[in-house]
Amino acid sequence: MRSRHYGPDVLAEGRRRPGQRELPRVAAERGLVVEDRAGEFCGAVVFCEKDAVTLEDRHGRRRVFPLSPAAFLLEGKPVMLVRPAPAKPAGPGGPGTTGGPGGRTASGSIAAPPSRAKVAKASRIYVEGRHDAELVEKIWGDDLRDVGVVVEYLEGIDDLPAIVADFAPDSARRLGVLVDHLVTGSKETRIAAQVRSPHVLIVGHPFIDVWAAVKPSVLGIGAWPRVPPGQPWKEGVLAAIGWRQETGAAWQRILRSVTSFADLEPEFLGRVEELIDFVTAPGSE
Repeated sequence: MRSRHYGPDVLAEGRRRPGQRELPRVAAERGLVVEDRAGEFCGAVVFCEKDAVTLEDRHGRRRVFPLSPAAFLLEGKPVMLVRPAPAKPAGPGGPGTTGGPGGRTASGSIAAPPSRAKVAKASRIYVEGRHDAELVEKIWGDDLRDVGVVVEYLEGIDDLPAIVADFAPDSARRLGVLVDHLVTGSKETRIAAQVRSPHVLIVGHPFIDVWAAVKPSVLGIGAWPRVPPGQPWKEGVLAAIGWRQETGAAWQRILRSVTSFADLEPEFLGRVEELIDFVTAPGSE
């Protein structure tokens, strides 16, 4: 059950004074990362109700705050959070359409007609980390639900051979694995080579991190920065592009910028499509 504790009274300092400029109104969309005005809590929006918003920080902790003027900081600037407007159904072929024949999902597939929820297949797709899973869900979520395929994240592939053995793949129970930085000579390539099964498909993209699977132009940058070896990649990227955010908040900013398959690099797109085809092939459960 979610807590109804609202924390400090932010209403008092948020009231407008005569002559004070009105604050920008920002829709409290799911995934938007904000900070409370007191600087005590920073998190992503997970719920927005009539008069309150629930934030979740990078440790998974949640707090509920009232929707009120000046209660929040967005990228360091005071804003007023408001409830998002109800989503309007997109027309046939419009972006994000999932409501009927002729529409398109975020992956570019023709949207299936509305149907009852499907029982999940025994076959699975594993990805390395949480960010990989969130990106796959954002673009292919509708398609995966339509075919009943579940995507799970591993928090790294160091134990991949044991994970595959525990899954016990067979001809009807297939396993697809998406690996970051699967290039010649990498640690990931050496680990993947230890798995040998006709019922397992391991594919990967060349990027050090899934962040780089997002086209830099989507974020308004010319290219992903080169980070010197030995330096944490995400932190190095944030420093180079001037984003003064923690990696969790930065990822939510990146994820919000992605709206369709066109925002992703083909090296990533192709591998995910290949895995979906593999685990949904005739004969798989």
